Amino acid sequence: MTHSMFIDIHTHAFHPKIAHKAVEHLNIYYNVHCSGDGTITHLLQREGMAGIQKCVVLCAATAPAQVIPANNYAIRLQKDHPDAVVAFGTMHPGYADWERELDRLRRAGLRGIKLHPDFQGFWLNDPRLLPIFEAAQNDFLFEIHIGDRSAPEKNPSCPYKLAAILDAFPQLKVIAAHFGGYRMWAHALAIFAGHWRDNLWMDTSSTTPFATGRLMRTLLGAFPRERLLFGTDWPMHDPVEEVSRLQSLGALRDAELEALMGNAAELLA
Repeated sequence: MTHSMFIDIHTHAFHPKIAHKAVEHLNIYYNVHCSGDGTITHLLQREGMAGIQKCVVLCAATAPAQVIPANNYAIRLQKDHPDAVVAFGTMHPGYADWERELDRLRRAGLRGIKLHPDFQGFWLNDPRLLPIFEAAQNDFLFEIHIGDRSAPEKNPSCPYKLAAILDAFPQLKVIAAHFGGYRMWAHALAIFAGHWRDNLWMDTSSTTPFATGRLMRTLLGAFPRERLLFGTDWPMHDPVEEVSRLQSLGALRDAELEALMGNAAELLA
């Protein structure tokens, strides 16, 4: 089955003034060497090289005071690149005027909200998030970073906290980044394999650089294939290389890879 629209569901692009600094921060925080320079120009160029027509650009406010500027940037990105970019705004449980900001995002036509508990400095089980989920669940997709350290009780965003949210808000549509748990894939498999939620999708980002072929095939086989969304986490990883790694490690046939890369089209329609 060939999809006409290939989508990268998980990318980041930064304002040109801070792109260099943001990439340096990622390099240090994750101990990686980013593939991209962090600018929207370079992102769209690399997506084109990989045959990807559209990308979701995620913005996250690391502090409550950054919610407005981050969302301003998201709105601007989508306006400037209407055919190539779907921008997701952000929210922070410490931001008091979140209801008005949700209204502003609705009016601006933004489809989603990115949460990155680790970077944003809160836990996914923070009770302040509950009214936000309640108010936003019918209008926004949530893309949530899940995982990082090995012990769930020390992790702001583990798969178990995600499962509790999915069960509490069955109308809330959530894309769990990194196959549902960056470097916590055993936990993601434990809680979601065989216990899938109807309101859950997962992206494939930031997994292939760390996974064995065996783990990759396990992840691809354990979760509903139509609920898996192609993602790169650019600028950390390059779309061309990600397509190649996903294909080789996952032992995916061309048609399977194309289906995976097209899965997000219906969700974003």
